[in-house]
Amino acid sequence: METLPFSPLIRSVGLTGVLVTFGARATDEANRAAIAFRGAVDALAWPEVGESSSTLVSAFFQIDLSAHSFSMIRDRLADLLASRDWSATPLPKGRALWTIPAVFGGTRAPQFNEAAEAAGLSATQALADLTQTRLRVLTLGFAPGQPYLGILGAAWDIPRQIGLTPNVPEGALVAAVRQVCLFAKDTPTGWRHVGQSAFACFRPDAEVPFPLAPGDEVQFAEVSVAELERLEAHGIDGAERTVIA
Repeated sequence: METLPFSPLIRSVGLTGVLVTFGARATDEANRAAIAFRGAVDALAWPEVGESSSTLVSAFFQIDLSAHSFSMIRDRLADLLASRDWSATPLPKGRALWTIPAVFGGTRAPQFNEAAEAAGLSATQALADLTQTRLRVLTLGFAPGQPYLGILGAAWDIPRQIGLTPNVPEGALVAAVRQVCLFAKDTPTGWRHVGQSAFACFRPDAEVPFPLAPGDEVQFAEVSVAELERLEAHGIDGAERTVIA
């Protein structure tokens, strides 16, 4: 993979906070840098920072800039940025590996073969890629707790569909642009529906409403339709969580 293409940018977001951007487009290096840098700032526990979040290529820090000097915050962030190569920095501690059962293809994931063909892969090769690759949670977005997972091999740099699929169910795995998105709710999409799980990305009554966090890893395990239906009937997802760092 390529090295970080340009120097990070530090910008204010109105008076609500500061955004540090590590790339003009989504790459593995830019995403790793954003997650690692956010974790480092969180570990420093600066009193000015209310909360933080990360996107595909940026880290955001909520800071009241009407009460704190942007120049001062910018200089402190710049000093921290200059202290190391953030694209090569280990990801924060506390990350987890999630193994999530899913069905691939058939009526529960009707665009699996279409996606495999678009990637120039056989169904067997596509299944191997989707189940043997440990995907990182790049960011959460679009719907509460919904992860964008990557990065798949270059063959999976397939475009979005021209039209929309009117509705894809909660727990669906959809693929495009070397990523897999695990849907938190039923929604229309231009990505291809390649798998189906029983995993709930948003658990409003749980102590941790968003089980997945940026930097976590996800590996899908193929199961039969009958096994998926059994999980759904019992209201469980069959996922296993292992702390990896």
